[in-house]
Amino acid sequence: MELIIIIIFLLFLPIFIFLIFPRRPSSEFGFKSYPIVGSLPGLVKNRHRFLDWTVETLSRCPTQTAIFRRPGNQQFVMTANPANVEYMLKTKFDCFPKGERFISLLEDFLGRGIFNSDGDMWWKQRKTASYEFSTRSLRDFAMTNVTVEINTRLVPVLKEASTTGKLIDLQDILERFAFNNICKLAFNVDSDCLGDDGAAGVEFMRAFETAATIISQRFQSVISYPWKIKKKLDIGSERLLRESIVTVHRFADDIVRNRIDQAREENKNEDLLSRFINIEEMNSPELLRDIVISFILAGRDTTSSALSWFFWLLSKNPEVENKIIQELKSIRARTGKRIGEVYGFEDLKLMNYMHAAITESLRLYPPVPVDTMSCVEDNVLPDGTFVGKAWGISYNAYAMGRMESVWGKDCDRFDPERWIDETSGGFRGENPYKFPVFHAGPRMCLGKEMAYIQMKSIVASVMERFVVDVPGKEERPEILLSVTLRIRGGLFVRVHERT
Repeated sequence: MELIIIIIFLLFLPIFIFLIFPRRPSSEFGFKSYPIVGSLPGLVKNRHRFLDWTVETLSRCPTQTAIFRRPGNQQFVMTANPANVEYMLKTKFDCFPKGERFISLLEDFLGRGIFNSDGDMWWKQRKTASYEFSTRSLRDFAMTNVTVEINTRLVPVLKEASTTGKLIDLQDILERFAFNNICKLAFNVDSDCLGDDGAAGVEFMRAFETAATIISQRFQSVISYPWKIKKKLDIGSERLLRESIVTVHRFADDIVRNRIDQAREENKNEDLLSRFINIEEMNSPELLRDIVISFILAGRDTTSSALSWFFWLLSKNPEVENKIIQELKSIRARTGKRIGEVYGFEDLKLMNYMHAAITESLRLYPPVPVDTMSCVEDNVLPDGTFVGKAWGISYNAYAMGRMESVWGKDCDRFDPERWIDETSGGFRGENPYKFPVFHAGPRMCLGKEMAYIQMKSIVASVMERFVVDVPGKEERPEILLSVTLRIRGGLFVRVHERT
């Protein structure tokens, strides 16, 4: 018996030594690394506050770049350095694809759509989408759709809330609105999930949200074996993921099938999906389904995430709210339009301060906070960091917005004026590699203009009619790191009619 105890003690002695008397971390600045377990202890300890932990770590590094070491000497590089971001997304674009590891994690959910593909598969989808997003007809279609959705669905929902005085989950309302809008724009389908809880779109949205959350947990897993075992045995979260994906695919397949039939009969190409259907290389049902899901992810989750954080920030900064209201009054006076009349595309272009306020919100709370790639050959980043072949690498947009070296000493402050040109008073853009919220380089987001059209139209219509008050606004809502940056538990607000 004593011999057994001695053997067990000797086996576990190294672990006790590492836990109680850890060796000096391999880097005093970056992610602390220990023998055998690498940087995992820090991840386990800070997983609940992952983004803020990475901000603290990267801000201590001289070049805002750190190496995360996995067990088995697997290396992962994370950076918040604009020069490195430009190197990855532009200069050496071909050296930093999504990579098979990243694609395989998302493939169950996104298939091989534009956001989850590399090489020829990505290029063909990108080329088609790039042409279509540049057409004026699609922009006009987008303006018409967002205007109709705002006036017939969003405003009535908020008006009812202002009458009853009840708390409402603005994040949920914005997600439903964005889902309606992208379904109409991309597939010419009226999902009507903002006003009808029994609509097929609502079931899809819930399944979509569940799938996105579970998929994101794969990325945050300390090791991959547990979720792979659960998937193999079809148990736990992986079973729920499979069931959710069945619902998502069924909804997307129905859209594809109906649009193919309608396209043959009507020969119309207003919506995005119809335009892909007419391209022979793009029109397999499976690929079209993946394209549908990718568009929903881009159109629903990103804009609703951005606006949820924006309205929270706005409630904390009444001086910004007042400046936006004054800008809208000035535009109304200049154009002769009354409140309630539709803002056109040219009107939206005049909203410089609102554009700056939304952009500042995106700087602090980017919908996609971290973007991950792989490295196909040995490289040295501009800041001198070595990245080996097959290493993972990511740029952290959330951390970049909080780097003093990038944005100055007031980097944590919500300040729309940083985007306003002092001479002209117009909006002043930034280097996309300093502000990679819409990605940059060849993968630059094609829907950027559409996103601003939708966000500015919503903000203008809501702010002119209502005051949005967030109870407990002084305390930052808890972050839910799903595929996009969401507010855990929703954003509950009270809405009052503006007098």
